[in-house]
Amino acid sequence: MRRKKVEASPVTLTSLRAARLYRLLRLLGSGPHKRTTLTRRLKLDVRGFYRDLEALRLLGIEITTTGDQTRYTLVGELDEALAKLPFPDPGLNFRDVQQLANGNTAAHRKLKQRLAFFTSTPRGGPNKPR
Repeated sequence: MRRKKVEASPVTLTSLRAARLYRLLRLLGSGPHKRTTLTRRLKLDVRGFYRDLEALRLLGIEITTTGDQTRYTLVGELDEALAKLPFPDPGLNFRDVQQLANGNTAAHRKLKQRLAFFTSTPRGGPNKPR
């Protein structure tokens, strides 16, 4: 039986950056905003702002500017963008994850899949290199 490969996120997020990207998406989801407003609200410099925009792009979340190029806006629905934003490591141990994976929702199945990825025996047996 072949296991479905679990794809890793193209962006590694610290807890602080994930929280900031979440806030940025919430702001952009409420409508267009000027860069100065966004950087001030997120306590970012311009370089950090553009790094965050690039991180969102790598996650498949599209941000664009308005016709006059002065305001940034989210392309698509906020809920769709939040579904693409990975949640940082919540500091759970394997026992916690096993308990949280019990259930029948899509979230439970996703958690079970990740757990299976980490707990599966490598090809060739436990003592042979992959």
